[in-house]
This record gives sequence, structure tokens and C-alpha cells, in this order.
Amino acid sequence: MSTNLEKHYQKVIDENNLEQLRDILVSKDSALSNRFRALFNLKCVAEKFAVDPVDANKAVNYMAETFGDDSELLKHEVAYVLGQTKNMESTTILRHVMLDAAQQPMVRHEAAEALGALGAEVALDDLQKCLDNDPHPAVKQTAELAIARIQWEHSPAAETEKLQQSLYESTDPAPPLALEKEYNVAELQSLLNNQDKPMFERYRAMFRLRDLDTEEAIHALASGFNDPSALFKHEIAYVFGQMGTPLAVPVLTEVLGRMEEAPMVRHEAAEALGAIATPEVVPVLKKYLDDEVDVVRESAIVALDMYAYENSNEFEYAPTA
Repeated sequence: MSTNLEKHYQKVIDENNLEQLRDILVSKDSALSNRFRALFNLKCVAEKFAVDPVDANKAVNYMAETFGDDSELLKHEVAYVLGQTKNMESTTILRHVMLDAAQQPMVRHEAAEALGALGAEVALDDLQKCLDNDPHPAVKQTAELAIARIQWEHSPAAETEKLQQSLYESTDPAPPLALEKEYNVAELQSLLNNQDKPMFERYRAMFRLRDLDTEEAIHALASGFNDPSALFKHEIAYVFGQMGTPLAVPVLTEVLGRMEEAPMVRHEAAEALGAIATPEVVPVLKKYLDDEVDVVRESAIVALDMYAYENSNEFEYAPTA
């Protein structure tokens, strides 16, 4: 989920109380766009745990009700949101989802990543179990990343490293490489694509390239789409969605069209195109409204909704059941 897309769905809706938002979120009869709007409005409440812990924790538990839903896209987005709230009430829920073999790998992956975003030391044992035992490579790699992120966050490095001030509001799976060392783009690209390096270091290079935000850096990031790891490729697509750069449209279009590609990669490419929201993305996304992969088809719906928002004068988003 890109930063722009999140802001779109986060438009505050005063007309709906928490219970009404929950009803919209869990209703399979509600339009997917309205369910997303309800989700991100509940997120706004869940983040206010220091001011109103009762409503904040209620919002967390209402969001968690969706983990019984059929929509892989929605459940994965709920896991992402719970990690972004910084509300530690989410930790037990996310640990359960991560270890639940009945959940789709994309959902389990996002639950593990969310635990990393929370900096949840209490989850380290469960993350290690996931790393040791989960059968899906993307879930195992996410557990590895989350462990490294939690360990970094609770280490002296988190206090002493000088990091570039982020232009983005998200808590990412890894911080960018520290500014104490200067890198040129070629060096960052080499680290990005070095499969012998820990995933956490490669992600740090990825986010340092994102923060450079130059044409050369964009081409360097795009080289990551040749990686064998679906997790890694999906994060490259996510980063392009954050950046909102039209320069990434051709490569994202190509990745979305890789029918043999992992669904988590294609889904993220679709959402990134929606966040970029230039006219050429519309016919591309429309091609996938009937995609045989549910999470790709639903991502195309969400992406086109984002395009419509970015290119209209409508600012009223009251979700209805």
C-alpha cells in the first residue's frame, strides 16, 4: 500500500462511529473501496492509543475481525495497518495470524512485517519459529527481516545512526542506510542486488535509493525486479508506489503483465500504478479487472479507485454499507 493510496483512504469520516466503520469493514456486501476507507479510518483511531486507549484498542480489535474474511488483499492490508498504528494491542493478534497455516502466505508475510514495524521484542520467539518452520519463502524472509529490524530498533545504532529525514509517513521494513557513509548509486545498486548479503542490508540500500529519488536511482531500483525473491520484488514495487514516479510506469506495467510472477509482486505493481495515477495507467489496470488471480484483480479495482480520486475534484468519501 503506497503512501498516497493510504492518504486517499484515510480521509476522515465524521459521520460514522466505530461500530458503523466495523460493519462496513467486515461486510462482504460493501464495495471494496468502502471497506478500505473504513479500515483506514479505524487506523486513525487506533493510532490515538495514548489519548484514548479504550477506543484505540476497540479499533484494533474491530480491524482484526477481518482475518476471517476471504479477501487476501483486505486481510494483508489489515495486517499492514495494524503494524503502522504503533499500537501494541496488535501484537498478540499479529503473532497468531503469522503462525496460522490456514492464512494465505501473503497475509502471514504481512503479519510478520507488521511485528517488525511495531518493534515487538515479545514476538521474537514466534518470528524465529516462523523463520525456522514456515514453508513459504516470502514468509521466512519476512521473519528474517522483522527480527533484524526489531534488533536494530532496540540497539544503540538506532539512537546513533544519522538517517535522512523521511518524506514518507510509513514505518518501513528497514531503515535506509545511515548517512555517515557516502554511497554512489552504483554502490547502492550493487548492494541492492547482492544475494549474498542479508536481506536487511539490501533493504537498507533500497530505501537509501528511494530517498535519493533521482532518475539514476530509479533505474537502479528497477534492476531489483530481476531478483529471484518475490518478497524483494514486491518491496521494489511498493517503493515505486511511495515515490509516485511516472518513470516507473513502464517497468511496473511489465511486472504486472508477468503472468508467471508471484501474485504478491503483481498485486503491488498494480497498486503502485494506481498511486502514480498518470493517464497511461488506466488502460493497463483495466486489463486486469478480470484477472484470474483474486488479489491481482482486487488490486486493479483499488488502483483504479485511486486514479479516479487523484484525477477528480471529489473530496467527500463517506463509506456506506
